[in-house]
Amino acid sequence: MSVTTSQQIARLYEQYSTIDVTFTRDVIKNTLLYPKQIFIKCIGYQWPCILYSSSMSGAKVIINVQNSFKQIVGKANNNVSLRYSFIQREKSDPISFFVNARIVDYVPYGNENPDLNFIQLSFSGQPPDDLIGKLGTLLDAHSIAQNRKEERIALTTDAIKALRLNVRGAMVLIDHIQRKCIVRDISFSAARLIIMGVPKFLVNKPIALKLKFEDPDETIDLIGKVIRFEAIEGRQDVGAFVVQFHEGNVPVEYKMRLSLYLKSQGKRPLVSSVTNTNTNSKNTDNKE
Repeated sequence: MSVTTSQQIARLYEQYSTIDVTFTRDVIKNTLLYPKQIFIKCIGYQWPCILYSSSMSGAKVIINVQNSFKQIVGKANNNVSLRYSFIQREKSDPISFFVNARIVDYVPYGNENPDLNFIQLSFSGQPPDDLIGKLGTLLDAHSIAQNRKEERIALTTDAIKALRLNVRGAMVLIDHIQRKCIVRDISFSAARLIIMGVPKFLVNKPIALKLKFEDPDETIDLIGKVIRFEAIEGRQDVGAFVVQFHEGNVPVEYKMRLSLYLKSQGKRPLVSSVTNTNTNSKNTDNKE
């Protein structure tokens, strides 16, 4: 998922340079941020801090601000360096770099510890390509997920390979019962699954879909609701069920996987949308 070309870096910087990314647990996991190696440096001194958020033009950190800190950075006219560090898969050493910045604001973090502050940093120039690539790829995934959220990806042999999806590991959890399923197609917002079960007992039920991916190996949980049943001719024991995901709970890693695939396929539509909130509709056409 890395960005390698100067054209991509230029596009990501132009498009997303001022957009903040908050470093939630999900974002830390997907960017491989190394929180223990983040600190502010000034005139030979350094202070550990928590990276709360970052854009390509600035950052907000949480740091213990004492008199010595303010005195030292004051001598440097509030000019500091922020050290970023990211773990590299299959490499023992993280990738680390400094970004020159200026402190523009202090805001108390809370009342319990008056020395703990949010510090707003403004970067002195364009940051290293590694940071642009990390943040830009993430923001690109969110943008594609929003703009193309209803495009279905038919899980052909080629698509499965490109997505690095382990289709044999797909499972669903409905009413606390785990069942195997066959995934026919997926999108950012929905999926169509072949599941054994009686439609009237499954439609409108909450569901958790577990998808296994490789390179890197990970299991992604997608929480949603069964919104529609599509009959399969000649079968009463199984059917195609459309699952609508809860939009606010779609994991970042899932968005990253699908956005990378869609970018590799270009901008042409894949197949029509599965998003249909009419849960009473039936589709007995099994030509797909």
